[in-house]
Amino acid sequence: MWLPYRCTAKYVAASFSRGVAASFLRRARSGCNSAAFMPESAGFEGASGRDALHDYSVTHGESFWAAVARQRLSWIRPFDAVQDCDLSRGRIKWFEGGKLNVSVNCLDRHVHTCPERVALIWERDEQGSEVRYTYRELLEMTCRVGNLLRRHGVKKGDCVTIYMPTCPLAVASMLACARIGAAHNVVFAGFSADALAERIRDAQSSTVITVNQGVRGGKITELKKTVDAAVRGCPTVQQVFVSMRTENRVEMTDRDFALEEEMLKEDVVCEPEPMDSEDVLFLLYTSGSTGKPKGLVHTQAGYLLYAALTHRYVFSYHDGDVFGCVADIGWITGHSYTVYGPLANGGTTVLFESTPVYPDPVGEPINTEAWEWYYRVVGEGRCPVVDTWWQTETGGICIAPKPSEPDAEIVPGMAMRAFFGIKPVLMDTEGKLLTSNNTSGALCMAQPWPGMARTIHNNHQRFIETYFQPYPGYFFTGDGAYRSEEGYYQITGRLDDVINVSGHRIGTAEIEDVVNRCTAVAESAVIGYSHNIKGQGVYAFVVLKKGVDVQEAELSKQLNSMVSEKIAKYACPDFIQFAKRLPKTRSGKIMRRVLRKVVECDLDSLGDLSTVDDPAAVQEIIEGHEKLLSK
Repeated sequence: MWLPYRCTAKYVAASFSRGVAASFLRRARSGCNSAAFMPESAGFEGASGRDALHDYSVTHGESFWAAVARQRLSWIRPFDAVQDCDLSRGRIKWFEGGKLNVSVNCLDRHVHTCPERVALIWERDEQGSEVRYTYRELLEMTCRVGNLLRRHGVKKGDCVTIYMPTCPLAVASMLACARIGAAHNVVFAGFSADALAERIRDAQSSTVITVNQGVRGGKITELKKTVDAAVRGCPTVQQVFVSMRTENRVEMTDRDFALEEEMLKEDVVCEPEPMDSEDVLFLLYTSGSTGKPKGLVHTQAGYLLYAALTHRYVFSYHDGDVFGCVADIGWITGHSYTVYGPLANGGTTVLFESTPVYPDPVGEPINTEAWEWYYRVVGEGRCPVVDTWWQTETGGICIAPKPSEPDAEIVPGMAMRAFFGIKPVLMDTEGKLLTSNNTSGALCMAQPWPGMARTIHNNHQRFIETYFQPYPGYFFTGDGAYRSEEGYYQITGRLDDVINVSGHRIGTAEIEDVVNRCTAVAESAVIGYSHNIKGQGVYAFVVLKKGVDVQEAELSKQLNSMVSEKIAKYACPDFIQFAKRLPKTRSGKIMRRVLRKVVECDLDSLGDLSTVDDPAAVQEIIEGHEKLLSK
């Protein structure tokens, strides 16, 4: 099923990560007509122009979303109600009564009109090689996988875990789950066996889809072996389907099936399951401020509509464009802007298997310097750089420079403008609304939108406590933001203990939990710090148990090995500072803000230290940090 590759013309891809994105599109010929900008707006009285249309989308939300949903999605049964939402209770429901199938919206309706249009361009890790799949071919592949899953007992409401690199069969597997009514749980293929097992258990998956080996940056990763290790601790797993990315054989057990061989037994027609708008489409695990990842739940109609709409208008996508997103499918960006958004719009989407290093690694934040370089060198001065803000929780882009009025300014390093239907607000530390410009506060959303997550799998109370209790009546993003004099938004960083390493979101508590398992460690504190390449790096403070006599260099290697094994390599600390004690309040709480200031070398901003139980601990941390940097 892995087709032979062939060379093709050069393209310029889009680069995405959580919170930032840069869009470059190549126009290509197409046999299908492109749609006019927001055709639904013709029925919105007084909504002429982008700004007026945004105002209408916020003040007349039900009319706006109803019109867009009817126009953009193909329904099996029309919806009865546009929304039933109460942010104070964490209740979000959209388009209830409606029935549809996501895979039909992403594949069948385009096959009916443009069957030979290219759906996927798989840019393989091997330089200069690619494989193209038309919408007809992708539909046939999806149907084969769907029939295979059904034959092996996967039914509506089940959850299939997918542990694969970015490739056509991974996309087909996601769409096959959607076609038969099963949810999918895509796990980033860089996660360790323990991290994978935790997500399989929480999702209660009986089926896993993987590959024999992954290939990225010229390196082979043993994904099947990782799955084997993971499922030993997952009693729910009954079957594992293994695709062959390389020609290297791997050990197969009684529960393992060769995916391509099994697919050849299946028909290319698979009856789609009618799904309710609020049925689960997928789970996606993201880090939180506690040690346990959150399985965020996204549902059918609202998510697909929002992914399609943001893809179309933030990146000004038109029929015939080739759209590239280099994010891994294991993250929300890969879900929304590699798979669902582009395919719902009938687009040609690039699957990038390798790693973006052109010509050298570029840091995570698109600051002014990086913006100018990207615009000048990569885009050759002719492509806008679109700096976006959004999260796994939001489902799609919420703040971005585009869409905007023609010739509207783009300010480097700023997300700027709220998307249609999005109403951002800033709150102060006392929970009061900040109404003036040129001010900073906690970024919240004042009203719901279709793409937002519905709950945390098996833990709705945690969902409410995390996103709706901090500011009752609002959705709390966990990020801080600055609103300029012009009303533009700039994200200033996380307000909780979550860091972003090269686009990989990880909770500091998860790393601390692993470090603290070491028998030599009494306690630890992990923080993020600014990193020129990765955006944020990982800095760990470690206190050893009394009487422990170990070499710090050897223990550092051991701790990094533990973090790599239990979470992933990217979560390993860049620096480990051993300390006799950590600065704490009199109640025993670690003063993380002090640790952050020390690592940032901002000692003039340590703030009030009157609550420190022992001020000498702060000085010890400062001296230890200086010693570590001098090595």
